[in-house]
Amino acid sequence: MTAPLHIAVIQGSTRDGRLGPVVANWLLTHAAERPDLTADLIDLAETPLPTVFPHLGQAPERAEDRALLAAVSPRLAAADAFVVVTPEYNHSYPASLKNAIDWHGREWQAKPVGFVAYGGFSAGLRAVEHLRGVFAELHAVTIRETVGLQGVWGKFDESGRAVDPAADTAAKAMLDQLVWWGEALRAARAHKPYAA
Repeated sequence: MTAPLHIAVIQGSTRDGRLGPVVANWLLTHAAERPDLTADLIDLAETPLPTVFPHLGQAPERAEDRALLAAVSPRLAAADAFVVVTPEYNHSYPASLKNAIDWHGREWQAKPVGFVAYGGFSAGLRAVEHLRGVFAELHAVTIRETVGLQGVWGKFDESGRAVDPAADTAAKAMLDQLVWWGEALRAARAHKPYAA
């Protein structure tokens, strides 16, 4: 029996009145039901990161910036896999999410990334398609199964449960695939460290 796969669930919306925490918590209930997973929620509204970058390859000079990164970076490094929970803003994903991605490099490498997207007509899937290219550049592996929640405002009841069983089915399929890739890549990294 191998150790459970540790995933970081990154809640990307920082907008007032956001639905992201409902979506992220719904996903966390699915993760909590699985003996093959442990999960850590990283809410970018609660763990803001600096928006001014140092020279390429340099550490931030300001102590405040280093402290902000210290609240997120070790948690990403400790993860075997990731799930990005993202809304779609203007046919793409939030700036807060791009900022969090760009602050990190090795943390993503040779690890799988799954997506839970939400929005209106497109179910947030245009945001996911943009994220796939970004994560490929960072040597992460994005998985095929994606949860897309169309018209998300009516998708959850007052307790945060999905009202459509198809959403729960999609979450299970995504997590099943994430675990497969996560275990395979964890074993590969243990056998031979990944070199970008």
